[in-house]
This record gives sequence, structure tokens and C-alpha cells, in this order.
Amino acid sequence: MSDAYASLAAVLDQLGELTGRSGRLPEVLDAADLSHRTGIPVGVVVELLAGGRAAETCLAERVRQRLDFIRETRRRPDGKRYSLDELARIAGTSRQWLSEWRKSGMPGLQHTDRLRRFFGLPAGFFTADEPEALHEALRPVLQALEAKADPLLRLRESGLVRLAARAPEMNARQLATLADLAEMIISAERGLG
Repeated sequence: MSDAYASLAAVLDQLGELTGRSGRLPEVLDAADLSHRTGIPVGVVVELLAGGRAAETCLAERVRQRLDFIRETRRRPDGKRYSLDELARIAGTSRQWLSEWRKSGMPGLQHTDRLRRFFGLPAGFFTADEPEALHEALRPVLQALEAKADPLLRLRESGLVRLAARAPEMNARQLATLADLAEMIISAERGLG
């Protein structure tokens, strides 16, 4: 688990540099949203953002907590809470089996994956420990802040800027492929705008 804390610390350091709030990230990041996306209680998210540690939990307990978290935080389109029967149907199992999961904390992978996909949750939602889950949730936040700070960063990292600079050295087929790619990106951007 120390690797997960080291990875999280690296992302927190980068976020601190980009926001100018090193050591004060709970002030600038939405802990409630991060909690909602990770299944980690808000207080634990705040503690982790401040560089602290989460209480150790075994896998079965984590799965049980995240299943209960889904039930408490996700709502049907009419605003009501999902019943155990509805969650069991979504997971592709019976209510009795779902109740057993809640006791044992060990559901089948295909059932947790069905729940995860239905609710649009990240891979590993049920099993990732707290620092790992928060790290994964913070990566897109970091990427967005980096893009704002340096809009060409992703192009340089992906090699597109270097590729475009090599255009004079390319043959006709390579240039056509590069132009097609650029046109596809521009067309996709127009469709979003």
C-alpha cells in the first residue's frame, strides 16, 4: 500500500504546484465530488488530500462499504433510493445473493462489474484501496490543470508537435495521413462546439 501512497503524494505535489495551494488542496478541490466518484467518505478524502492516511481496511470490508455507499448516494431517475431488489437485478443476481454479499463482502466479479458499469463508476471502484482510488480520480483533474497551464503539453507528450515539425521530411502518403488525422480532430471539435 505504500506504493499507492507514494503515487498519490506525487499527484498531490503536482496539484499543489499547479494550484499554488501546496498542502491546502482540500480548499481548492471538491472533496464531496471526489467522494462521490471514489466511494471514499468525504472526511477520508479530505484527510488524504491533506497528506494524511486512511484507516486500513480489508478487501471484504471495502467492497461492503462501497456497495453500501452506492446504495446511499445513487438515486433512481425519480430521486428515490434503489432497493436491494433493483440493485440485485442490475447486478444480474438475486436479492438473497446481494444480501449475502453485504455480509461477506465478496461478490462475484461479473456482478460488481455490472453494478460499476450501470452507475458509471471507474474500474476498481469496489476493490481499490483509498489512496489508489483517490489517485485515479485526481489524474483527470491534474491533466485538466496541466492543459490550462500549458495548452500544448498533451500535444508535445503525444508527439504530435514533433510529428508536425517533421512534415517537410514526409512522403506524400505520410502527409496525407497526417492531414486526415488533423481534419478528423478539427471536425470532431466543430461537432462539440
